[in-house]
Parts: sequence; C-alpha cells; structure tokens
Amino acid sequence: MRKLASIQTVNAVEPIPNADAIEKIRVLGWWVVVKKGEHQPGDQLVYLEIDSLLPERPEFEFLRASSFKPAQADATGAVTLPAGFRIKTVRLRGQVSQGICFPLTILPPGAPTDEGADVTDLLGVLKWEPPLPVGMGGKVKGQFPAFLPKTDETRVQVLESVLVRHRGKPFYVTEKLDGTSCTAFIRQGEFGICSRNLWMDEADESNVLVRAAKGLRLEAKLRAARDRLGFDLAIQAEVIGPGIQKNKYALPAVTLRVFSVLNVDAYQLLDHAVSLALLDEMQLESVPQLGTLVLDHSIDQLVAQAEGTSVLNPKVQREGVVLRPLAEEYDEDIGGRLSFKAINPKFLLKYDE
Repeated sequence: MRKLASIQTVNAVEPIPNADAIEKIRVLGWWVVVKKGEHQPGDQLVYLEIDSLLPERPEFEFLRASSFKPAQADATGAVTLPAGFRIKTVRLRGQVSQGICFPLTILPPGAPTDEGADVTDLLGVLKWEPPLPVGMGGKVKGQFPAFLPKTDETRVQVLESVLVRHRGKPFYVTEKLDGTSCTAFIRQGEFGICSRNLWMDEADESNVLVRAAKGLRLEAKLRAARDRLGFDLAIQAEVIGPGIQKNKYALPAVTLRVFSVLNVDAYQLLDHAVSLALLDEMQLESVPQLGTLVLDHSIDQLVAQAEGTSVLNPKVQREGVVLRPLAEEYDEDIGGRLSFKAINPKFLLKYDE
C-alpha cells in the first residue's frame, strides 16, 4: 500500500537559481521546495507525497487558498471523498516541487519516528482521486475481486533500491495513458468487468466500460482465448476517448489499450512477448510501445525520459512511461510485480488540476 505520509530523512539541500527565500531538498527521489535554512541534510521530517489529501484541520489551513478540494459524492449523495487539501506538483521559481514536508511535531504523541514509518492514518491523510468521468456510474456487483491484481503502479521516486538491485537488466517501456482503468476477465465461465476499485454489472450499459467492452466484443474474445489456451484469463487496459479525461488523444470514439494480460487460474501475469502475441490474435491493441532499455539510470534520468509527447496525439504531453522486465518478476521492495512508472512533470503541471 502506498505510504502517502511517512517519516523520511533529508538527503540533500541545494539552492534554486535566482531565489533568495527558498531552496530545494531531496527526500527519497523527490525534490521539494522549502523555505531557505529550514532543513539540513540528515534532518528527519514528515513527508507527504503528491496526491495526498490532508484533512481540514487548523495546522493545514494555510493550504486552503492553493489546495482546497470540496467533498465528492456519488449519485445518491453519499460522500465518497471528504473535503480537504490536495498536494500536487507545482513549479516555484522554475523548480518543480513534488510533495510537502512538516516537522515531526505535527505528529500526535507516541507516533513512530523511525525511518520510513507510515503515518498516513495517524494524520488522517487520504489519497486524492479525481471525480469519476461521466458514464462511470451504473450498477455495482461488489468491490474489486481478490482473484485479480489491482492496476496501480509505484512511482519511481520511492524505488531507488529497486533501481540499484536491477541495474543492467533489460526493461521494455510503454507510454502511460491518461484514461480510466478497466479489467475484463473470464473466470469459471463467468465474464466480468471492473473499474479501478469496483466490480461492475456487465449488463448495465450506462457504464462506459461496459459499452467499450461490448463494442470490442471482449467477452467473445476472452472466451475464445480461454478455449484455445486452456486457462481463464483477464486483460487490464486503459479506456480512452470522448468523455474521458477530456479526450486528450482526440479520438472519435471510446476504445481501450491493453497493458497487462493475466492467467487467472495461476494468478500470473504473462511475459511481454506472449502478451503481445495474444493481443494480436485477439485483435486488441496494446498501449504504445516505446522500445527497450538496459536499466542503468538514476531517478532523475528516468523522470527526464518520461518527458515527451504522446504517440496517440503528438500535440499533447504524454502522462509518463511504465517500465517492466521482458519476463515477469516479483520484487520484494514493491511487494508485487516488478513494474514502476515515471510521470512526466510537464504533464502534471499542465493537466493535474
């Protein structure tokens, strides 16, 4: 689970050109702009990542003018995400700043202060999520099923040890698309469709994922693949097009691009080449493939590589890139699939509202 708020150490302090009152500090793999002289290398602090939603409490009120987000509610009026202060990527005096830092005194008495300790719940911090796109309502069967992995990717800024351990290994690189997550599966004869967090009713066409699945004949294609391969399988994809994230890719209709294929029976993601061959057989498109690299990069170098325009629409910045080994692998620090993302700072500054 992502540590939105944790105890960390200042790794470096560096000046910002032409800035007298502020400087930047390095926390994990992030650069954060702070008041000059406030921190020294080796200092402990509470670090909150971007996409943290801080509760409405007096100590966070200074963020109201820049960061306040009203509560979100579902179609019934039930609150799905409370009001609070959202931390996002900003640029100050030309320096990209990601996250916010507080002294340890922000913690309640008795809170842990050891390196890496997760204090997310202690501070009442939640993960900010954008409002659901139009058409993402509809009937729900239940929570995201336990027999499938969720689609969240870990940001490279918290994975320095992973980069060191896997140095010299070939990785394939894909474009991270800005849409809405969809998982479609066949399991024990049943066809299902899921959003990022919910198992949707596959018969309710008021939901855009259901309509996309029907238009691409996903059920028939998954059943045919299951009969051919001898095991149940699932695809995980990004749904993109009109009505989704402002249709940055200027597509004429809603469609999807697949980024993972899973052997459901074995709870095993298929290797890259096998997945691409299977998608070709099923006449489904993958997310844009950007080639391969041998991992020998710092965090900052990978973030720089994330910059660039989208393969689907060169007029817009791509959201970022995702890196995975050619053969699927478990990583102990990630606690799951060896896979991570580097997000394009230019994309965040332009589109991360």
